[in-house]
Amino acid sequence: MRSILFAVAATLALTLPAKAEDVTVAVTAIVEHPALDAARKGVLDVLTAAGYKEGENLKFMFESAQGNPATAAQIARQFAGEGPNVIVPISTPSAQAVVSATRDIPVVFTAVSDPLGAQLVKNMDKPGGNVTGLSDMSPVAEHVALIKEILPNAKTIGYLYNSGEANSVSLLAVLKTEAEKAGLKVVESAATKSAEVQGAARALVGRADAIYVPTDNTIISALEGAVAVAEEAKLPLFTADTDSVSRGSVAALGFNYYDVGKQTGEIVVRILKGENPGDIPVKVAAGSDLVVNKGAAAKMGVTLPESVLKRATKTID
Repeated sequence: MRSILFAVAATLALTLPAKAEDVTVAVTAIVEHPALDAARKGVLDVLTAAGYKEGENLKFMFESAQGNPATAAQIARQFAGEGPNVIVPISTPSAQAVVSATRDIPVVFTAVSDPLGAQLVKNMDKPGGNVTGLSDMSPVAEHVALIKEILPNAKTIGYLYNSGEANSVSLLAVLKTEAEKAGLKVVESAATKSAEVQGAARALVGRADAIYVPTDNTIISALEGAVAVAEEAKLPLFTADTDSVSRGSVAALGFNYYDVGKQTGEIVVRILKGENPGDIPVKVAAGSDLVVNKGAAAKMGVTLPESVLKRATKTID
């Protein structure tokens, strides 16, 4: 009888789907704003779909650095000490902090424009070590073309950024190259913390024909201050982040960050199932949405061309 029970148990073990093991995934971001929040949700949803369910066999931890690099480093050290199965830093500053804190725990970064420039990996195809992830390098040439299409008489782009964020410094170099090709000049204005964003935007009034905000977490976290200046000065403001269009920018051509999070989550699942992060190539996020805000355009004195409205994947009135 006992042998029969053992045989039945063995048969059931072979036929029933394997239950995902208990795991801990620790997520951190330099700040909370809609794009980064959407990326986090995308990661969690993919984990859930793969059988890792929060409160059952998944402990999903999240900490925000609230825009403070020192806090980001503290969170990274805390996570490294707790030893989760995977750490997912969202944004360049958080990724730099986590990569500095551990060489053993698998790290899957996301929403990082320039992983090489940020010194997270030495090779995109063969990252090696314990680190891999997803780059959201912006299609800057397409952004410049979109600004020129909407503002054909523009001569100068004002670049609003945090000069201490490696991601934004890398994008500035790309922007200068692409703007020059289009016959545009770039004027910089920096804010190193969210409280300085409105003042930095105001410094561009009279010096630029448009404001361009990259995927800069400091600026995006305080975007409303820049939008208020842009509306008052009738100075069109464009973002690289599509989630920011609903908050008052004229238009953005970029990624859906929920999809970016899902693509990141797929890498996390591969690691949880046994793959070595150093053997997984760093990917560049796929997909591109054009989102326009007709109301914001009107407030900033812009009429959106029909050609742009026809191409838009989402239009906000």
